[in-house]
Amino acid sequence: MHDRLLKDEEIDACLQGVKLYGDDFSAEEIALWFEGEKEGFSSLWAHDRSRYVYLYHALNHAHGFRYLPRKTFRHALSLGGAYGDELLPLLPSVSRTTILETSDVYATNEIQGVPVSYVKPRSSGEMPFPDHTFDLATCFGCLHHIPNVSKVVGELFRCLEPGGVAIIREPIVSMGDWRHARTGLTKMERGIPLGIFRKILLEAKFTIQKETLCVFPLTSRLTFLFGPYVWNSPMAVFLDRLMAQAFAWNSSYHPSSLIQKLVPTAATYVLEKRR
Repeated sequence: MHDRLLKDEEIDACLQGVKLYGDDFSAEEIALWFEGEKEGFSSLWAHDRSRYVYLYHALNHAHGFRYLPRKTFRHALSLGGAYGDELLPLLPSVSRTTILETSDVYATNEIQGVPVSYVKPRSSGEMPFPDHTFDLATCFGCLHHIPNVSKVVGELFRCLEPGGVAIIREPIVSMGDWRHARTGLTKMERGIPLGIFRKILLEAKFTIQKETLCVFPLTSRLTFLFGPYVWNSPMAVFLDRLMAQAFAWNSSYHPSSLIQKLVPTAATYVLEKRR
Protein backbone atom coordinates (compact mmCIF):
# COMPACT_ATOMS: atom_id res chain seq x y z
CA MET A 1 0.00 0.00 0.00
CA HIS A 2 2.77 2.42 0.88
CA ASP A 3 4.51 1.65 -2.44
CA ARG A 4 2.27 4.33 -3.95
CA LEU A 5 3.73 6.93 -1.62
CA LEU A 6 7.30 5.83 -2.30
CA LYS A 7 6.79 6.45 -6.01
CA ASP A 8 4.72 9.60 -5.64
CA GLU A 9 6.34 12.95 -6.42
CA GLU A 10 4.09 14.49 -3.78
CA ILE A 11 5.86 12.77 -0.88
CA ASP A 12 7.41 16.06 0.25
CA ALA A 13 4.04 17.79 0.27
CA CYS A 14 2.61 15.02 2.46
CA LEU A 15 5.48 15.06 4.95
CA GLN A 16 5.42 18.86 5.07
CA GLY A 17 1.73 18.79 5.96
CA VAL A 18 0.62 20.50 2.74
CA LYS A 19 -1.31 17.43 1.55
CA LEU A 20 -3.09 14.70 3.52
CA TYR A 21 -1.84 11.30 2.45
CA GLY A 22 -4.73 9.04 1.47
CA ASP A 23 -7.49 11.62 1.19
CA ASP A 24 -7.50 11.45 -2.62
CA PHE A 25 -7.02 7.69 -3.01
CA SER A 26 -9.03 5.65 -5.50
CA ALA A 27 -11.75 3.27 -4.33
CA GLU A 28 -9.40 0.32 -4.80
CA GLU A 29 -6.62 1.95 -2.77
CA ILE A 30 -9.08 2.90 -0.02
CA ALA A 31 -10.35 -0.68 0.16
CA LEU A 32 -6.80 -2.01 0.60
CA TRP A 33 -6.08 0.54 3.34
CA PHE A 34 -9.39 -0.25 5.06
CA GLU A 35 -8.70 -3.97 5.10
CA GLY A 36 -5.24 -3.45 6.56
CA GLU A 37 -6.49 -1.24 9.40
CA LYS A 38 -9.64 -3.22 10.25
CA GLU A 39 -8.16 -5.01 13.26
CA GLY A 40 -5.23 -2.63 13.76
CA PHE A 41 -6.13 -1.08 17.12
CA SER A 42 -7.71 -4.20 18.57
CA SER A 43 -4.64 -6.31 17.74
CA LEU A 44 -2.27 -3.78 19.31
CA TRP A 45 -4.08 -2.64 22.44
CA ALA A 46 -7.66 -3.71 22.96
CA HIS A 47 -8.08 -7.40 22.16
CA ASP A 48 -8.19 -8.40 25.87
CA ARG A 49 -11.06 -6.67 27.67
CA SER A 50 -9.82 -7.76 31.10
CA ARG A 51 -6.57 -5.83 30.62
CA TYR A 52 -7.88 -2.88 28.66
CA VAL A 53 -7.85 0.52 30.37
CA TYR A 54 -9.32 3.62 28.73
CA LEU A 55 -6.68 6.32 29.08
CA TYR A 56 -8.30 9.64 28.14
CA HIS A 57 -11.26 10.46 30.39
CA ALA A 58 -9.75 13.64 31.89
CA LEU A 59 -8.57 14.78 28.45
CA ASN A 60 -12.00 14.23 26.93
CA HIS A 61 -13.74 16.12 29.72
CA ALA A 62 -11.37 19.11 29.75
CA HIS A 63 -11.43 19.73 26.01
CA GLY A 64 -14.78 18.32 24.98
CA PHE A 65 -17.45 17.05 27.32
CA ARG A 66 -17.57 20.06 29.61
CA TYR A 67 -18.72 22.18 26.66
CA LEU A 68 -21.74 20.00 25.90
CA PRO A 69 -25.22 21.35 26.62
CA ARG A 70 -26.86 19.99 29.76
CA LYS A 71 -29.54 17.81 28.22
CA THR A 72 -30.44 14.23 27.51
CA PHE A 73 -29.09 13.15 24.13
CA ARG A 74 -31.50 11.06 22.15
CA HIS A 75 -28.94 9.05 20.15
CA ALA A 76 -25.14 9.25 20.32
CA LEU A 77 -22.71 7.99 17.67
CA SER A 78 -19.15 6.93 18.45
CA LEU A 79 -16.71 6.53 15.55
CA GLY A 80 -14.20 3.79 16.28
CA GLY A 81 -15.32 3.65 19.91
CA ALA A 82 -14.10 0.10 20.66
CA TYR A 83 -15.77 -1.01 23.93
CA GLY A 84 -17.52 2.34 24.25
CA ASP A 85 -15.48 3.42 27.28
CA GLU A 86 -15.08 6.95 25.93
CA LEU A 87 -18.84 7.36 26.37
CA LEU A 88 -19.00 6.23 30.02
CA PRO A 89 -19.08 9.77 31.50
CA LEU A 90 -21.93 10.69 29.14
CA LEU A 91 -24.13 7.63 29.55
CA PRO A 92 -26.33 9.10 32.32
CA SER A 93 -27.39 11.68 29.71
CA VAL A 94 -27.65 9.37 26.67
CA SER A 95 -30.74 7.32 25.78
CA ARG A 96 -29.17 5.22 23.05
CA THR A 97 -25.81 4.84 21.36
CA THR A 98 -24.37 3.42 18.15
CA ILE A 99 -20.70 2.54 17.70
CA LEU A 100 -19.29 2.49 14.17
CA GLU A 101 -16.49 -0.05 14.50
CA THR A 102 -14.55 -2.29 12.13
CA SER A 103 -13.58 -4.99 14.64
CA ASP A 104 -15.89 -7.70 15.97
CA VAL A 105 -14.09 -8.12 19.29
CA TYR A 106 -15.94 -5.33 21.13
CA ALA A 107 -19.59 -6.04 20.34
CA THR A 108 -22.17 -5.96 23.13
CA ASN A 109 -25.85 -5.04 23.47
CA GLU A 110 -25.59 -2.51 26.28
CA ILE A 111 -23.11 -0.39 28.18
CA GLN A 112 -24.07 0.26 31.79
CA GLY A 113 -27.71 -0.25 30.94
CA VAL A 114 -27.74 1.99 27.85
CA PRO A 115 -28.65 0.15 24.63
CA VAL A 116 -25.83 0.04 22.10
CA SER A 117 -25.70 -1.08 18.48
CA TYR A 118 -22.46 -1.99 16.72
CA VAL A 119 -22.40 -1.19 13.01
CA LYS A 120 -19.63 -1.91 10.51
CA PRO A 121 -18.33 1.08 8.53
CA ARG A 122 -17.90 0.98 4.77
CA SER A 123 -14.56 1.56 3.12
CA SER A 124 -16.18 4.19 0.89
CA GLY A 125 -16.71 6.35 3.98
CA GLU A 126 -20.48 6.39 3.47
CA MET A 127 -22.27 5.82 6.78
CA PRO A 128 -25.25 3.43 6.77
CA PHE A 129 -27.57 5.86 8.55
CA PRO A 130 -30.31 8.22 7.36
CA ASP A 131 -29.83 11.97 7.49
CA HIS A 132 -30.18 13.59 10.93
CA THR A 133 -29.95 10.28 12.86
CA PHE A 134 -27.82 11.48 15.79
CA ASP A 135 -27.74 14.50 18.08
CA LEU A 136 -24.25 13.75 19.47
CA ALA A 137 -21.13 12.23 17.95
CA THR A 138 -17.67 11.46 19.35
CA CYS A 139 -14.55 10.61 17.40
CA PHE A 140 -11.35 10.21 19.40
CA GLY A 141 -8.34 8.97 17.46
CA CYS A 142 -10.29 7.31 14.66
CA LEU A 143 -9.97 9.57 11.60
CA HIS A 144 -6.18 9.28 11.38
CA HIS A 145 -6.62 5.55 10.68
CA ILE A 146 -8.85 6.38 7.69
CA PRO A 147 -7.62 7.35 4.19
CA ASN A 148 -10.65 9.36 2.99
CA VAL A 149 -10.95 11.70 5.97
CA SER A 150 -12.86 14.40 4.09
CA LYS A 151 -15.55 11.93 3.01
CA VAL A 152 -16.02 10.55 6.52
CA VAL A 153 -16.25 14.02 8.10
CA GLY A 154 -18.82 15.01 5.49
CA GLU A 155 -20.85 11.90 6.31
CA LEU A 156 -20.63 12.67 10.01
CA PHE A 157 -22.12 16.09 9.33
CA ARG A 158 -24.92 14.57 7.24
CA CYS A 159 -25.87 12.09 9.95
CA LEU A 160 -26.10 14.73 12.68
CA GLU A 161 -29.40 16.48 13.20
CA PRO A 162 -29.50 20.30 13.03
CA GLY A 163 -28.26 21.55 16.38
CA GLY A 164 -26.27 18.34 16.90
CA VAL A 165 -22.78 18.40 18.41
CA ALA A 166 -19.63 16.47 17.47
CA ILE A 167 -16.42 16.22 19.47
CA ILE A 168 -13.32 15.14 17.57
CA ARG A 169 -9.73 14.68 18.74
CA GLU A 170 -6.99 13.60 16.35
CA PRO A 171 -3.18 13.73 16.10
CA ILE A 172 -1.91 16.67 14.04
CA VAL A 173 1.67 15.45 13.54
CA SER A 174 2.85 12.76 11.15
CA MET A 175 3.49 10.17 13.92
CA GLY A 176 6.74 9.32 12.14
CA ASP A 177 7.36 8.17 8.59
CA TRP A 178 4.31 6.03 7.84
CA ARG A 179 6.11 4.31 4.97
CA HIS A 180 7.99 2.23 7.54
CA ALA A 181 6.94 0.11 10.53
CA ARG A 182 6.62 2.09 13.77
CA THR A 183 6.53 0.56 17.22
CA GLY A 184 3.11 0.71 18.85
CA LEU A 185 1.36 2.08 15.74
CA THR A 186 -0.71 0.43 13.05
CA LYS A 187 0.65 0.23 9.54
CA MET A 188 -1.33 3.04 7.92
CA GLU A 189 -2.15 5.60 10.61
CA ARG A 190 -0.83 9.14 10.19
CA GLY A 191 -1.81 12.45 11.74
CA ILE A 192 -3.91 15.11 10.05
CA PRO A 193 -2.07 18.44 9.49
CA LEU A 194 -3.75 21.17 11.52
CA GLY A 195 -4.47 23.50 8.59
CA ILE A 196 -5.95 20.66 6.55
CA PHE A 197 -7.94 19.47 9.57
CA ARG A 198 -9.57 22.89 9.97
CA LYS A 199 -10.28 23.10 6.25
CA ILE A 200 -11.94 19.68 6.17
CA LEU A 201 -14.21 20.57 9.10
CA LEU A 202 -15.23 23.90 7.61
CA GLU A 203 -15.80 22.47 4.13
CA ALA A 204 -18.10 19.90 5.70
CA LYS A 205 -20.06 22.95 6.99
CA PHE A 206 -19.37 22.36 10.68
CA THR A 207 -19.25 25.40 12.94
CA ILE A 208 -16.14 25.23 15.14
CA GLN A 209 -17.23 26.10 18.67
CA LYS A 210 -13.90 25.28 20.32
CA GLU A 211 -10.44 24.28 19.14
CA THR A 212 -7.88 23.14 21.72
CA LEU A 213 -4.30 22.08 21.03
CA CYS A 214 -3.17 19.34 23.39
CA VAL A 215 -1.04 16.24 24.01
CA PHE A 216 2.32 17.94 24.42
CA PRO A 217 5.17 15.38 24.21
CA LEU A 218 6.55 16.07 27.69
CA THR A 219 3.23 15.42 29.44
CA SER A 220 3.37 11.67 28.90
CA ARG A 221 6.67 11.67 30.81
CA LEU A 222 5.03 12.99 33.98
CA THR A 223 4.08 9.54 35.28
CA PHE A 224 6.25 10.11 38.36
CA LEU A 225 3.82 12.88 39.35
CA PHE A 226 0.47 11.60 38.09
CA GLY A 227 0.82 7.83 37.85
CA PRO A 228 0.77 5.64 34.75
CA TYR A 229 -2.47 7.06 33.32
CA VAL A 230 -1.47 10.67 32.77
CA TRP A 231 -4.43 11.57 30.54
CA ASN A 232 -6.86 10.49 33.24
CA SER A 233 -5.42 13.11 35.61
CA PRO A 234 -7.17 16.53 35.51
CA MET A 235 -4.02 18.25 36.80
CA ALA A 236 -1.82 16.63 34.16
CA VAL A 237 -4.31 17.66 31.46
CA PHE A 238 -4.29 21.22 32.81
CA LEU A 239 -0.48 21.39 32.68
CA ASP A 240 -0.53 19.82 29.22
CA ARG A 241 -2.82 22.56 27.98
CA LEU A 242 -0.47 25.25 29.30
CA MET A 243 2.52 23.65 27.56
CA ALA A 244 0.58 23.15 24.33
CA GLN A 245 -0.49 26.81 24.35
CA ALA A 246 3.08 27.96 25.02
CA PHE A 247 4.33 26.06 21.96
CA ALA A 248 1.32 26.62 19.70
CA TRP A 249 3.58 28.69 17.42
CA ASN A 250 5.51 25.51 16.57
CA SER A 251 3.55 23.88 13.75
CA SER A 252 5.94 21.17 12.53
CA TYR A 253 3.95 18.31 11.01
CA HIS A 254 6.87 15.93 10.51
CA PRO A 255 9.36 17.11 13.16
CA SER A 256 12.97 16.07 12.97
CA SER A 257 14.95 18.41 15.25
CA LEU A 258 14.50 18.60 19.02
CA ILE A 259 12.84 22.02 18.90
CA GLN A 260 10.45 20.85 16.17
CA LYS A 261 9.39 17.95 18.40
CA LEU A 262 8.28 20.37 21.13
CA VAL A 263 4.90 20.79 19.49
CA PRO A 264 1.27 20.06 20.42
CA THR A 265 0.60 16.70 18.81
CA ALA A 266 -3.21 16.69 18.82
CA ALA A 267 -6.20 18.97 18.45
CA THR A 268 -9.67 18.63 19.95
CA TYR A 269 -12.69 20.23 18.30
CA VAL A 270 -16.16 20.90 19.63
CA LEU A 271 -18.34 21.25 16.54
CA GLU A 272 -21.95 22.13 15.87
CA LYS A 273 -24.24 21.52 12.95
CA ARG A 274 -26.08 24.83 12.88
CA ARG A 275 -29.83 24.77 12.44
